[in-house]
Amino acid sequence: MLINESPLKANRMQNIRAVAGSYTDNLIGTLLAIFGNVLVSIALTIQKHSHVTLAGTKDPRAFYRTKTWWCGFLLTCLGEVANFVSYAFAPLALVAPLNAVSILASSILGLIFLREKSKPKDFIKHYGLSFLGCVLTVGGTYLFVAFGPNSHEKLKAENIVSHIVGWPVLLYLLLEIIMFCLLLYFYKQRSANYLVIILLLVALLGSVTVITVKAVSGMLVLTIEGNMQLNYPIFSVMFVCMVASVIFQARFLSQACKLYNSSMIASVNYVLSTIFAVTAGAVFYLEFKKEDVLHISMYLLGSAACFLGVFLITKNRKRTKTFEPYVTMNMANGVPTIHDKGLVVQPDFNGSFSYGALVNNDGVAPANLPVNLEQPSVSSRSIDPSHDLKKD
Repeated sequence: MLINESPLKANRMQNIRAVAGSYTDNLIGTLLAIFGNVLVSIALTIQKHSHVTLAGTKDPRAFYRTKTWWCGFLLTCLGEVANFVSYAFAPLALVAPLNAVSILASSILGLIFLREKSKPKDFIKHYGLSFLGCVLTVGGTYLFVAFGPNSHEKLKAENIVSHIVGWPVLLYLLLEIIMFCLLLYFYKQRSANYLVIILLLVALLGSVTVITVKAVSGMLVLTIEGNMQLNYPIFSVMFVCMVASVIFQARFLSQACKLYNSSMIASVNYVLSTIFAVTAGAVFYLEFKKEDVLHISMYLLGSAACFLGVFLITKNRKRTKTFEPYVTMNMANGVPTIHDKGLVVQPDFNGSFSYGALVNNDGVAPANLPVNLEQPSVSSRSIDPSHDLKKD
């Protein structure tokens, strides 16, 4: 009897240790992701403060010589490293939605330190929805972290290869490639520069990015622990795919930033990228395989609350009013005036302004304005046309 019970006890102990180790890894990964996102938000706020203080300078690269900008840059690198390492410990379903923490922290820091606020009596009017969005984001984050998947495997090279050659992953990658090619065709050939199309391209590339980042990060952590994984070909393949997807993802995001408002981009990109990242984790790494219906439903409810919270936070951000000058024939001291939707704006006489596509270089000295711009006086003697006719 004792002989039969000892293997069962050993298996139970192994299962308990595996579950405890999985909870510990998830906790480490979640804390690293939260720390990294908050650190990135602080870094971006510091860099924005540096840009705001140097807004009036003529040198567009003056912020490179400030300590605050470089401090923000170093904090950004540290935060991204923490985010990168978090993928090795926690599932994608936990790490990907935590990007909402960055948006939440940026909103709070901008309200406090950058003075992006109005009078107290208008606070509820302008920031009531943002406060509700913060509450929804915090509550949603708690739900999907508490009810998210707990199972997490050590990503050895053999495990990654076994995931890739499975038919669900191959079918998923095939559908992604077809969808990406169709969207790219409409974007390039049909000039469909819609925000949804551009951000869908970003999200499709982002799903590849999170898959490869998790694989590369997991193999690097195992290598540091003593289990060498860098000599396998799959590591090089994943690393190249990670770098390529990040580069193309950044290019499409830059195109979106040129065409649309940053607040709208932040909310839509968060929703689409999170959906595709969670789907990639569920298909590629089988993260929801051992979860029941209740945990999955609560996780989806928390994610939906985060989506709505991020939308409300970014909805009330102040939009920058673009200056669209046009030249009229009205003259002020010999210089054409510039109008901005009916408001007359007098140009400076330092040669630094531009008219339309004709940009005046700051390095070139401006043309000297005439000293006396008065109209020449007309002779008091009237000209009699009949006199000339008689003379002829």
